[in-house]
Amino acid sequence: MRIPFLRVIVVLVCLFLVPATVAYAQSTETAQLTGKYAEYKQFIIIQKDSNRLLYYQSGKLSKSFRVATGKNPSDTPEGLFTVHEKVKNRPWYKEKIKGGDPRNPLGDRWLGLKLIVNHKVSYAYGIHGTNDEKSIGKHVSHGCIRMHNKDVRWLYDQILTDTPVLIQ
Repeated sequence: MRIPFLRVIVVLVCLFLVPATVAYAQSTETAQLTGKYAEYKQFIIIQKDSNRLLYYQSGKLSKSFRVATGKNPSDTPEGLFTVHEKVKNRPWYKEKIKGGDPRNPLGDRWLGLKLIVNHKVSYAYGIHGTNDEKSIGKHVSHGCIRMHNKDVRWLYDQILTDTPVLIQ
């Protein structure tokens, strides 16, 4: 008696969960930017609540990545910013760790952001790799956006400076 009952449960779970998963994948693959943001050749949205980075090309979602954001909600600033610089093997100045060192928490790619905070320009935040891959998907950073190293390398190769980045 137990085996047919388990089969029924498995079939029901598959019937309800598989279509929902497929629908979600289809909706994210065809997601479009609307309004004023759709006009940009490239656009990035950081969703702090779900720790996702969405990369758009010509208004259409190209790729979505898991990221890590600030430990506290206020650590990662919100607003519309731009990619100011692209650096390979950026040193971590706080602890004087050279770029390329496996201990460097910035990984080997840095997309530096230009922020205006309290009417002052800041270059302290960026989208970067990490030496702690297990931190991705969590709220653990001091404010930067961390990515898996393979993901940030891909993004680095795509992104142009002055690309808008909306953090929300």
